[in-house]
Amino acid sequence: MKPKVQFRLRIYRDDSIAIGPGKVALLEAIAETGSISAAARQIGMSYRRAWVLIDETNKALSSPAVTTIAGGSHGGGTALTPVGEQLVKHYRAVENTARVAATADIAALTRLLAP
Repeated sequence: MKPKVQFRLRIYRDDSIAIGPGKVALLEAIAETGSISAAARQIGMSYRRAWVLIDETNKALSSPAVTTIAGGSHGGGTALTPVGEQLVKHYRAVENTARVAATADIAALTRLLAP
């Protein structure tokens, strides 16, 4: 079995997580599905939890990460704002940079694991 290495970057604002892995995964799912409820289903989260995470994220940022369109004859939806797109882009870039920078140390640590 190959070891799995996972970075879990969290940026706190006061005592709450403003930006973290769950919120970024939710934003990515919203970008893909166009809906908070579909995104929540996709990542195995309740709609209520997803809504709370989006609300927390929007309140922590200088501008909202998502925008919602009320339902109607064409239905409603949710999309990332430019701020939301930048949040996801930079978060994933930090993860990648950390992974690349830590490659040698990760290899050394995984060699210490039992076969």
